[in-house]
Amino acid sequence: QVQLVESGGGSVQAGDSLRLSCTTSGQTLSNLAMGWFRQAPGKEREAVAAITSSGGNIYYKDSVKGRFTISRDNAKNTVFLQMDNVKPEDTAVYYCASDARRGVTLATMILEGFGSWGQGTQVTVSS
Repeated sequence: QVQLVESGGGSVQAGDSLRLSCTTSGQTLSNLAMGWFRQAPGKEREAVAAITSSGGNIYYKDSVKGRFTISRDNAKNTVFLQMDNVKPEDTAVYYCASDARRGVTLATMILEGFGSWGQGTQVTVSS
């Protein structure tokens, strides 16, 4: 069973940068597809970014393209979400998620749900 722990959230001003980290344990990170999701108050959880186990395929939500970057450091068992030029609408609880399935596309994982989830970290962006 994989454990996921997010860190790096906080309160920032619009236009600032923030880097979220997700440290994994219990499974080899290189075998896992990883994703970042967020949920704002009163809204459904949505996928922000995702990356396959090989790093060869990456998904971004349209509204974060060009501002957010997902990356992975398998040697450090850590996945990152670099958030640049943040906006008030980025305010949400951000969750890290992992999935160990083989032969499944990111789109399917996002649609069906990732297998394991972290507890989340709050990001608040003020204008």
